[in-house]
Amino acid sequence: MTKTVLITGASRGLGAALAEALAPTHHIIAVAKTTGGLEELDDRIQAKGGSATLAPMDVTNAEAMATLCRGIFERWNGLDLWCHTAVHAAPLAPANHIDAKDFAKSVTGNVTATATLISYVAPLLGQSGQAVFFDDPQAGAKFFGSYGATKAAQIALAKSWQKETEKTGPKVTILTPPPMPTATRARFYPGEDRKALTPPLVAATALLAQL
Repeated sequence: MTKTVLITGASRGLGAALAEALAPTHHIIAVAKTTGGLEELDDRIQAKGGSATLAPMDVTNAEAMATLCRGIFERWNGLDLWCHTAVHAAPLAPANHIDAKDFAKSVTGNVTATATLISYVAPLLGQSGQAVFFDDPQAGAKFFGSYGATKAAQIALAKSWQKETEKTGPKVTILTPPPMPTATRARFYPGEDRKALTPPLVAATALLAQL
């Protein structure tokens, strides 16, 4: 029976790369706001002989996520793996000039949505499934107030869940990807030499080897 993986934030960057790397062994349930990106991902997955279910949804929409998770249960009766790569990358700004709307979106996208998803996805993973989160340790770095603080809060949530499920499952894993030439990083580091960065598919393959 084909294994199932839910990838939140799957349309580009690490999420898309994970989907491609897992396509030979898993049915991909790909969630992202960008329909075009999901369709392009689906083409690449099919080219590798894999299959995907596309879910053009916003992870901050709790009702949509609840509907998705009900659908997963009804169709597959659960999940083998969940990779959470969705993130809101607010513009860089000094701490005393952080835009209130940007900060609120960061909290909603990086913290609230993660907490909601954990509560929805945990029953689907059961005792034997695995959830994977991806750290980006920018907390405390200059101008990274919105992103750094909320990404750190997301990982803190994951670490709590990790400790709580050590004996009962599901397994919770936290990995730290190498710097990659993603759109998010380009906004944070404009003008950076992207040739020196690790391609997402290379990073994804190495990260999955750690699971």
